[in-house]
Amino acid sequence: MENNISIIEKFLDYYWLSSGASQNTLSAYRSDLILLSKWLKFSLVDVDDKDITNYFAKRSLSPATQARILTCLRIFYQYLVAQKIINNNPCEKLHHPKQIQKLPIFLNIQEVEQLLNAPDEKTIFGLRDRAMLELLYSCGLRVSELINLNYHNVNIGEEYIRIYGKGNKERILPMGEVAIDYLSIYEQKSRPFLTKNSQTDVYFLSNRGTGMTRQNFFYTIKNYALKANIKKPLSPHTLRHAFATHLVQSGADLRSVQLMLGHSDITSTQIYTHIQNNQLKIQHSQHHPRG
Repeated sequence: MENNISIIEKFLDYYWLSSGASQNTLSAYRSDLILLSKWLKFSLVDVDDKDITNYFAKRSLSPATQARILTCLRIFYQYLVAQKIINNNPCEKLHHPKQIQKLPIFLNIQEVEQLLNAPDEKTIFGLRDRAMLELLYSCGLRVSELINLNYHNVNIGEEYIRIYGKGNKERILPMGEVAIDYLSIYEQKSRPFLTKNSQTDVYFLSNRGTGMTRQNFFYTIKNYALKANIKKPLSPHTLRHAFATHLVQSGADLRSVQLMLGHSDITSTQIYTHIQNNQLKIQHSQHHPRG
């Protein structure tokens, strides 16, 4: 097991340097490889395709989870082949399981308004949270992009923010007027009290004067959903879905939406046309006399 850990960490160092993968991806891959190592009870170097097939067969994993783990294992064993630690990649002949495409849960415009109005703007934290929610919906950010946003990458005067997304890819996004207004208020009335006289460049700060965590923001948005009486299961990603869906429903070009979301492949963005088509079907069945 100790040797496995050493190999895993060397692989993750190499993969981070060669691909610029996010810390979330590296953490997921570390977890996947350690779990496989514990299940095998022998060296990862000695694995063959039957071992991996049995691993998937004896665990209750969703197709999406299996696909993610298989991607991780393919990259890991490609690394071992390149390092001449093994001769063949045991994942080479394995195929990704078929997945049922699920439409993401998203909020309609009225529900978004309810959520955005939930924070108490009379408090320092309420102003911060309102600014975070407005920016999340205005720009369709990933939660990691939101909490890792730096002060010097927010340009209120020019009305844009600079984001570094997956693979450290840069994109420059326009901000809506409402988001700009709330960011200005946050900078004037909330952030100075949260910095606690420090010189941090992190834009959105916790009560400790440091950056917020994913978990912290996840609980924050869940609490506001309860306060807004929104019954749908919510996550920070829900506002990203709402951003893209509402743009597509209003006639935005799919390529433009892809660029704003930071999708490397437009097929990832096309799911929002499926949501629009699904909504049209619902409207037709509810309101057409022969629906």
